[in-house]
Amino acid sequence: MRSALRAIWLLVPDPFSEADLTARFVVCHVKRSASAIVQDRGKRLRIRMRNEQNTESVEFSTAYHEAGHAVIAILFERPVHKVSILPDQRRLGHCELRKGVSRASQDRLEADMLILLAGVVAEAIYSGSYNWQGAAQDLQSVRRLAVMRSGAVQADKLTRRMLAKTEHLLLQKRHWTAVEQIAAELVEKKSISGRAVRHFFEQSGK
Repeated sequence: MRSALRAIWLLVPDPFSEADLTARFVVCHVKRSASAIVQDRGKRLRIRMRNEQNTESVEFSTAYHEAGHAVIAILFERPVHKVSILPDQRRLGHCELRKGVSRASQDRLEADMLILLAGVVAEAIYSGSYNWQGAAQDLQSVRRLAVMRSGAVQADKLTRRMLAKTEHLLLQKRHWTAVEQIAAELVEKKSISGRAVRHFFEQSGK
């Protein structure tokens, strides 16, 4: 899985957008037979089922994304205030960190990059593919930090190295167990406290 995930760098758009699906099944205002009406109702039911499945899929992917951020933040002793998968106009979810003091021996800039990358990596481990478009804002921040650390020429190389390190950290049994537990709690409750996040992280090590 690890090598396969690193090999996936191209985003393949979903060929069935909501608008496309709606357009395919527009009801024509003409007289139809009873069989045609039944067939149309069946199509409408399939559309509704597909939309419900898509909504559920997005919710689970978002939960794993935010859980990934939270677990790596806790790992680097960054206090988590709240994690949510309640969408707003700008995002599908968020992991809110409190301002805190890092360990003296910790490379803060590297930790910031790992926390930022943890969302897209956790989502990829769960779904099997990288959603680069959904993580565009995180990736912009990673790029900025990478340029600060190694310059524009070496930024991509550093980003790939940090991506591999994030993947390695999340695939450790304890860390991934915590991601799964936090994601499940998010799907059920939609928003959880930083205290709950730490509880799941600590329980995963027992």
